[in-house]
Amino acid sequence: MSLFRRTAAAVPATASRRTAAGLCLGETGTICCLEDPTMALKLLEMGCVPGVLVRLSGRAPLGDPLMLVLGDNEYTLSLRRSEAATITLKP
Repeated sequence: MSLFRRTAAAVPATASRRTAAGLCLGETGTICCLEDPTMALKLLEMGCVPGVLVRLSGRAPLGDPLMLVLGDNEYTLSLRRSEAATITLKP
């Protein structure tokens, strides 16, 4: 018996979804939407607005938190990996 159950419908949705947590060092992406309604307000207040360019500029030694640079103004933001996973990027 498995502790984790995957349905066929859930696998493609997670495989095609690209988030800020999945960026490689130096890679950029454009914010598409924010998934967690509770976290969305906080992220919007910190500048994570749809259409803004995001670049991963660093990670802590154990991979958490992440350092993101937002927009052309070079605004730096540090987020937990779980928080960055709620930021969906455009394909």
